[in-house]
Amino acid sequence: MPIVKTLIRAMLLLCLAAAGVARADMTIEIVGGGANRHAIAVLPFQNETTQVREALTPIIRNDLLLTGAFRMVDPASAANPAFEPAQINYPAWRGAGAQSLAIGKVEAAGGQVKISFRLFDAAQQKQLTSGEFTVTPERSREVAHTIADMIYEAITGQKGIFNTRISYVLKSGRDYLLQVADMDGRGAQTILRSKEPIISPAWSPDGGKIAYVSFEAKKPVVWVQNLVTGQRHIVANFKGSNSAPAWSPDGRQLAVVLTTSGTSQIYVIDANGGGARRVTHSNAIDTEPAWSPDGSQLYFVSDRAGGPQIYVQPVAGGSARRLSWDGSYNVSPKVSPDGRTLSYIRRAAGQFRVVVQDLASGDNRVLSSGAYNERPSFAPNSRMVLFASDEGGKSVLYAATPDGSSKVRLAVINGDVQDPAWGPFNRP
Repeated sequence: MPIVKTLIRAMLLLCLAAAGVARADMTIEIVGGGANRHAIAVLPFQNETTQVREALTPIIRNDLLLTGAFRMVDPASAANPAFEPAQINYPAWRGAGAQSLAIGKVEAAGGQVKISFRLFDAAQQKQLTSGEFTVTPERSREVAHTIADMIYEAITGQKGIFNTRISYVLKSGRDYLLQVADMDGRGAQTILRSKEPIISPAWSPDGGKIAYVSFEAKKPVVWVQNLVTGQRHIVANFKGSNSAPAWSPDGRQLAVVLTTSGTSQIYVIDANGGGARRVTHSNAIDTEPAWSPDGSQLYFVSDRAGGPQIYVQPVAGGSARRLSWDGSYNVSPKVSPDGRTLSYIRRAAGQFRVVVQDLASGDNRVLSSGAYNERPSFAPNSRMVLFASDEGGKSVLYAATPDGSSKVRLAVINGDVQDPAWGPFNRP
């Protein structure tokens, strides 16, 4: 394991007390921002409590709330239930403060269900978007996420993230569980269970595979696992340590950290494990690579200036340029998919905080609170940062907007979570 990560990992392992069976259910609590949220009313869908196992509107509302961009208007405040456009009392909804409202219904369709919805602008009284989906009842939650995506995009102009997935490692008793779940924490599946630590999960750009580091061979080895078939294979098992996998944007290569030269250095290997090529050449510890969105550069951590700091270097070779200057300890860089923002962990006064830095101006801001936070990861639309936080001996997940205007607490129940990673838009 690279030395610059040792302290963080040691602290984390100390807080991983024995836990019961881990659950990935999450609760949402808005803990900041709110002044500029869009006021929306999502009315209960007709027949949603009888035609599907789980009501759709709570899922849609929670999805929208999670982004910090929306404020829910209580449907009861206007006393105006509606399932069809002609039933909408626009003056009542405007009086209740709604800027937009969504209506919908669920109908039986020969063993399946037909789910339809419409979104309206309350002031202009015009339809903004709509959709109709015929699916099995078991897929209704997926449809609810899709509806939330469509609403989010219609209001903000940004692509929604509600049908994406996250991965993380849970400690349950003496076991380490690598899990994949919907971005709201539901539908969690364990893809690997081990008595030995699992760290650093990384999503492939197509969303079909995860690379990770497993200690099951009593040393760190990099694996890649197919999420559809469950098959996995070793991609880096060189002499010494093999760690910190990061996929290239085209999915053809992985950046990894190897100690074959004596110290931790960054290499690029083929996704199938062949053709290792050294990228960094220093006498320092170089670790935790992260690709730029265009695949031309690697961001990484190095202690070449005395303490761990963030650098960037062309993948093809060349000089490294230092990016982090505030503080003596900055690690775990991740670049937003739009290439505008860098996130990382800064240690200050014995606390580990999530920092975001504008790559154009160099300006940075602290997003997190608490003594220990780790592993920031951007949503695929670049609009939120996911990270793990230790609060009162319990590990939880947070998602925050890069501008610091909103932070959402996603509490993992009965489990200790580490190394969260937000998956791409693609979902096989």
